[in-house]
Amino acid sequence: MESKVSEGGLNVTLTIRLLMHGKEVGSIIGKKGETVKKMREESGARINISEGNCPERIVTITGPTDAIFKAFAMIAYKFEEDIINSMSNSTATSKPPVTLRLVVPASQCGSLIGKGGSKIKEIRESTGAQVQVAGDMLPNSTERAVTISGTPDAIIQCVKQICVVMLESPPKGATIPYRPKPASTPVIFAGGQAYTIQGQYAIPHPDLTKLHQLAMQQTPFTPLGQTTPAFPGTAILSPQAMSIFSYICSGLDANPPASTHELTIPNDLIGCIIGRQGTKINEIRQMSGAQIKIANATEGSSERQITITGTPANISLAQYLINARLTSEVTGMGAL
Repeated sequence: MESKVSEGGLNVTLTIRLLMHGKEVGSIIGKKGETVKKMREESGARINISEGNCPERIVTITGPTDAIFKAFAMIAYKFEEDIINSMSNSTATSKPPVTLRLVVPASQCGSLIGKGGSKIKEIRESTGAQVQVAGDMLPNSTERAVTISGTPDAIIQCVKQICVVMLESPPKGATIPYRPKPASTPVIFAGGQAYTIQGQYAIPHPDLTKLHQLAMQQTPFTPLGQTTPAFPGTAILSPQAMSIFSYICSGLDANPPASTHELTIPNDLIGCIIGRQGTKINEIRQMSGAQIKIANATEGSSERQITITGTPANISLAQYLINARLTSEVTGMGAL
């Protein structure tokens, strides 16, 4: 969640991120995008939905506070409408609450909870909504999920109070945003062959079989300076095996066209991506097979832009390796 106050301090612009399942996103978008278009027009807020074939998506809402609250109200009432419609086809007698999940920087969660849980208790009692702050950070990020449940009116009041807390306690340090990963397909190995699970059937997967065979030919990975494997059973994969691995993980067709993806990294974390004399970024380039360019620092900007070019599989693996470097730096795990 980000915020900025315009000159004179009259209008406060907020950016709030929501984590939604695919079905919830479909409800927000509507047929041919009509629902989200209506929400944008009537609320005045900018509503962006992350792309990708992921079970979860990020919905980003940006605008003045009144526009933000209107957008939240429309989303909450839309979800309540979905619940009512689903109940007409079921035997359930009690209506479940509307549930929204905010994505909040972990550094702000302490202020939201309050000393001894006093603040979150106050929010629950004054709004009637249930509020839960996740104990763990979302994968490869420094953000946590904050789940809000209740009636649409209770949720709207709860979001207003949470926004006040967030404005009074800005994030500390750099925030690594959560980016949902594509869904993985279950895999089994039998008789030296690999199969992907689709419904009740096991479908032979020749590329994954080849990866499995290549991995089995390798020796266990032992980090330099250590006599015992740090990760027992883990194998170093050849560039060929790594290429197959990234292709499988992306769930894309073989030999897809090259594309470009851009992301921004805080200035104070760019060093862990580059490494001494560029060693780390060169490793990421070699392992992923992607072209990676880091823009020069811009005066007045606290971020650097990274441009990744390659196949979707190359880009996916490069993003994973960059996120792994950032996570190790933030959590103090040291170099990977």
